Amino acid sequence: MRRLRRRATGPRAPIALAIPALLAIAFLLLPLLGIITRTSWSDLGSHLTSPETTQALKLSLIVSAWALGLSLVLGVPLAWLLARVDFPGKAFVRSLVLLPMVLPPTVGGVALLLAFGRRGLLGSWLEDTFGLTLPFHTSGAVLAATFVAMPFLIISLEGALGGLRPRYEETAASLGASPVRVFFTVTLPMVAPGLAAGAALTWARALGEFGATITFAGNLPGTTQTLPLQVYLLLQDSPEAATSVSLLLLVIAMVVLIALRGRWTGTPNTARPRALADDPGPAPKMDTHAASDVPPDTGDTGAGWPLHATVTGFNDLTLDADAGTTIAVVGPNGAGKTTLLRALLGLTPRAHAELRLGDTDVTALPPHRRGVAWVPQDGALFPHMSASANTAYGLRARGVPRAEARRSAQTWLDRLGVGHLAHRRPGQISGGQAQRVALARALAARPRLLLLDEPLAALDQTTRAHVRHTLRRHLDGFGGVCLIVTHDPVEAVALADRVLVLDDGRTLQDAPPAEVTRNPRSPWVARMLGRNAWPGTATDTGIRLTDGGLLVAADTLPPGTDSLAIIAPEAVSVHRDKPTGSPRNVWSGTVREITTSGSRLRVLITSDQVPDLVAEITPQALAELGLAEGSSVWTSVKATEATVVAL
Repeated sequence: MRRLRRRATGPRAPIALAIPALLAIAFLLLPLLGIITRTSWSDLGSHLTSPETTQALKLSLIVSAWALGLSLVLGVPLAWLLARVDFPGKAFVRSLVLLPMVLPPTVGGVALLLAFGRRGLLGSWLEDTFGLTLPFHTSGAVLAATFVAMPFLIISLEGALGGLRPRYEETAASLGASPVRVFFTVTLPMVAPGLAAGAALTWARALGEFGATITFAGNLPGTTQTLPLQVYLLLQDSPEAATSVSLLLLVIAMVVLIALRGRWTGTPNTARPRALADDPGPAPKMDTHAASDVPPDTGDTGAGWPLHATVTGFNDLTLDADAGTTIAVVGPNGAGKTTLLRALLGLTPRAHAELRLGDTDVTALPPHRRGVAWVPQDGALFPHMSASANTAYGLRARGVPRAEARRSAQTWLDRLGVGHLAHRRPGQISGGQAQRVALARALAARPRLLLLDEPLAALDQTTRAHVRHTLRRHLDGFGGVCLIVTHDPVEAVALADRVLVLDDGRTLQDAPPAEVTRNPRSPWVARMLGRNAWPGTATDTGIRLTDGGLLVAADTLPPGTDSLAIIAPEAVSVHRDKPTGSPRNVWSGTVREITTSGSRLRVLITSDQVPDLVAEITPQALAELGLAEGSSVWTSVKATEATVVAL
């Protein structure tokens, strides 16, 4: 059978755009074809191996290599500064970086001459002090090539750094790594593609530099006469040889551009492919024996590290906790949970934390010296390191020998059930596995204060229970304080000694989990616990609801008190006809949604008389009532089933 080739299904270019585009391609291509077609192929070898050409090629390689080295030494720090630090005059500095790219090269050469020539701003001082004369010297050619080529490195690397989320560097700092260590072990490896692209472009540009070199350094054979300058001279005496040397430079440029395709261009790829399941394929079970019998590695905690913190900026908040206390931090989005953690880490200008851990005031210390470890929501594993190297990172940053750090890392990975993944990189493991590795990394660092931002969110229910058990064991023996941001009420109850409820940076409630579960003082927390939560104002008989309606309650607060009515879903009765008898609260409504919750069903009911109400019933009751979405129903709540708390 005749095989049909599938045609591209993308949009077709309008003729009005296609024709100018084709003309542009022809305009760029024709000069290159001119070099190729006019090259004397029979004489190519002799032209390229002539003493003058080989001497110029050798000098070009030396000059471009030195220019690349100077660009790396000076340009990499400047690129980092532009990408990471806000400072006065930043726009001006960036303009200075771009200026050599738009400045005519001969003008650049004149500028270099007026700055570093014998009568320049620094030239006479350099000659008198060090005996260094840059013009008409190989060092002058290096300086000229660096001046015009370094911007390519800075711009490429700044773009790569801009695409790298600071969270990786912040996490490394929280594990105890100094800024310099973070730069060389995390930042540079993660922006390596952008750095390689910039370095290649810089070298190629330095290799082809002409205008600034001839103006500033002259055209001295063996001293400053590079390949581009030799082409200029050959055009006058031997055009065929000039064409051959031009072809050589063209081939070098094309090789560089081809090498920059694909993975050597663009910003760092911090997104990593995930496996389809949390634990793909058969894997070793959680090492429950290790988790039960090995004592927690708490490090040098001494008598423990009680916490005292006063956080100001986004709102005033004071936090005190004894050593060994675990606090669950809950609240709606925007409540200030992440800001609180970042303030304790010293990573945000929005808030300032006066922080004391034990007898040590760490307020003025940088993040890497505070002894505060952080697990962000996405784990922020370093993609260029294995799971073992990630876990050992904090210990290595504190000077622990490599072998000892690797042993400790393997122990923690085993405890969390991912020891068999020690040699895999983050891109080769699933999201849940990565979260466990991130948790092991923080625990292995032996912190004084442990901050966990939804550490179990990416785990399935079974794995979450195992990891929660292991984490609970560690926290029981932990000599510091642990703060866990969570939206899971089971996590808060199972792991925390206290629950801190935040809203708009303010503390709404700070109490044991049982008290928060029994009497939540936040509508958001009540709904997180699966309760109906209606704010309003207390009356003599109950509460007048903010969204309209009246709820009768057995226990009331002083009239006028801002209050919250809490009704458990199982306390809501659902009827097809208006009920009679004892219920004091009866409303009509319509079934909007029916969902499954374990072995029971949750029915969302809307009403014109009160806010939306969730009832919990059995599947048998659903069948008997004949409920479906859109059904008209009546709901009732006994006054004794409604709890009213002050806000």
